[in-house]
Amino acid sequence: MLNKKTIEDIKIDGKKVLVRCDFNVPMDDAGNITDDRRIQSALPTIEYIIKNNGKVILMSHLGRPKGEAKKEFSLEPVAKRLANLLNREVIFVDNDNVTGEDANKAVDDMEKGEVVLLQNTRFRKGEKKNAKEFAKELAELADVFVNDAFGTAHRAHASNVGVAEFLPSAIGYLIKKEIDVMGKAMSNPERPFMAILGGAKVSDKIDVIENLIEKVDTLLIGGGMMFTFLKAKGYEIGNSLIEDDKVNLAKELIDKANKKGVELLLPTDVVVAKEFKNDTEYKTVSIDNIPKDMMGLDIGKKTSDAFGDEILKGKTIIWNGPMGVFEMENFAKGTESVAKSMAKSEGTTIIGGGDSASAVDKVGLSDKMTHISTGGGASLEFFEGKVLPGIDAIDNK
Repeated sequence: MLNKKTIEDIKIDGKKVLVRCDFNVPMDDAGNITDDRRIQSALPTIEYIIKNNGKVILMSHLGRPKGEAKKEFSLEPVAKRLANLLNREVIFVDNDNVTGEDANKAVDDMEKGEVVLLQNTRFRKGEKKNAKEFAKELAELADVFVNDAFGTAHRAHASNVGVAEFLPSAIGYLIKKEIDVMGKAMSNPERPFMAILGGAKVSDKIDVIENLIEKVDTLLIGGGMMFTFLKAKGYEIGNSLIEDDKVNLAKELIDKANKKGVELLLPTDVVVAKEFKNDTEYKTVSIDNIPKDMMGLDIGKKTSDAFGDEILKGKTIIWNGPMGVFEMENFAKGTESVAKSMAKSEGTTIIGGGDSASAVDKVGLSDKMTHISTGGGASLEFFEGKVLPGIDAIDNK
């Protein structure tokens, strides 16, 4: 959708290609990778460079080491997993400074089709500050730069925005797919176009709701944020999560949806509990009857069914944010129900990363979705209509 150069628009044969990936994968306490989807997502770009006789220099962040070298955030386990997936050696440059003599030597010694992985870019304070000197050091390792890390595209860091100043640049296959699928949904969707929004707070989603009301036919609202909307409609919400300073805003959004002819669906029943924990007393009640001493932690069955019926009518459906406290088994049913309805849909189904992606994964339905974004924060900003600096910095065609 954007007029940016892609990896296929640049000459790769014999070139040193610096690729920003998103290898920010979850690991257990023993340093084993527990989910390698992000590594797998980078394979098409890496394999294309290998096939076209390029030299692949990979970089990524992992976790939040806060500008210091910490062993638990080393990318060494990623190098091993990547070598398995590619079925070839990945040379890991274990240098806390990321760049330097050993990085230079590893790159200078590369043959066509070889792969080098640098150490965690966030071991350097200059990474998050988009420091020019760090960006320049990274750029000096290569001939061209490819950004394929959608998960950090909403951040202006040295390894995704800074380097693009010093090298010819393009986007990789993963970012291209993210932009193509989500861009089409936002600019030219098949209708009915609907969005399902959940998560704890309205404040996290204000800009998304504002932008989507201009585009969608139907808006379904669940999660903790539903109580601010219910309060705005005059319902008693007991001890449920509430952002008092956002009630008037919720009223305005409801009015705006009405004026635009957008159907804004709120829950009609909720699962309420005594305490915020899984093994507490809980029951399902109508939104007219939320007890004063209980809190809503999920949408109820009637709402799940109604949302499900609505989802099946959609031709383009975006989902961002769980319907309840899905980490607790007793309050995960609403989120699971939405995932199952999305899986049955014959329309284009887009999951906006983060918790929604985890929820779909948890019920084993990932392969039934058209697209699961690899970046929660980035996809949210994309749905808000914001420019993503990591993509904006890339050369135009």
